[in-house]
Amino acid sequence: MIKAYIKDGDRLVAVDVDLDAPDGGAAANAIWYSMATPSKAEDAFVERCLGIDVPTRAEMDDIEPSARLYNEDGAEFMTITALYYSDADEPSKTPISFVLRNNQLVTVRYADPKPVIAFERLATRAGARFHSGEKVMLGLIEAIIDRLAQLLETTGDEIDQISREVFGNKAKKPTRKARDLESLIERIGKKGDNLTLARESLVSIGRLSTFHQTIEDSDAKLTRELRQELKVLQRDAAALSDHAAFLSGKINFLLDATLGLINLEQNQIIKIFSVAAVVFLPPTLVASIYGMNFRVMPELDWTFGYPFAIFLMILSAAMPYLFFKRRGWL
Repeated sequence: MIKAYIKDGDRLVAVDVDLDAPDGGAAANAIWYSMATPSKAEDAFVERCLGIDVPTRAEMDDIEPSARLYNEDGAEFMTITALYYSDADEPSKTPISFVLRNNQLVTVRYADPKPVIAFERLATRAGARFHSGEKVMLGLIEAIIDRLAQLLETTGDEIDQISREVFGNKAKKPTRKARDLESLIERIGKKGDNLTLARESLVSIGRLSTFHQTIEDSDAKLTRELRQELKVLQRDAAALSDHAAFLSGKINFLLDATLGLINLEQNQIIKIFSVAAVVFLPPTLVASIYGMNFRVMPELDWTFGYPFAIFLMILSAAMPYLFFKRRGWL
């Protein structure tokens, strides 16, 4: 699907795209071509209008800087990583390519991230003032950064909730507490994956802004204004990346703490079995002695032999238990 937007006063207006028009029709002078999972015919249309090669999906997925950020035939080709389904349990990442030439912008994507959809509605409102392709690109990047900021804020709140659950677990049964901690590990892992995707997206935005800042523009005044806006976006991306790194450190701490608590619970269970084995060892020894089949055993003919053996077994079991209790091992 392809959408073409032209400037109409202080806002953008979508125009019909005739793929068969030899001169491109009304969409030939569009400021912004928004392409979502484009077909070969749509790629050919944009290439005919702007005289460029639209990046393929394989080129967009390449992580090499030289493949994601480069100049060719007077056009800038820049690709970032964006998140979609970021409010779901399992968000995913997708590349978005920006092609900027003669203040005309082409965006190519193979998913529908919410910031892009929201920005398309914003750009068509009165007073939006997206007068050039470069301005549209910066607006899109700002929308993506705002979405990432919201994701990090939500993730931070959820991490705080997980922290309270880790250190405030009141379950009395060891098995119940262990199951609760194991479920927390799964939640911690998901939050860690979200932060990894967010940091990857922020790093790609930082690389794009650094690359674009090196490009000179013939209109010095316009360049100063847009570069100032680009610097603000770059600082926002850097600040959010630092915040994501802080949250990642907190995630690692919670993971270590949760694993430590699980080990403590398991050690407590093992300690109980160890103490039980030690407590029942002396009575077993007494019973084993009097269970021998020797003919000469004086206690066998003793009237109080059986009560004495029972008393001896109870005493031999109570003494280790009291000893462990006094030392604080139970």
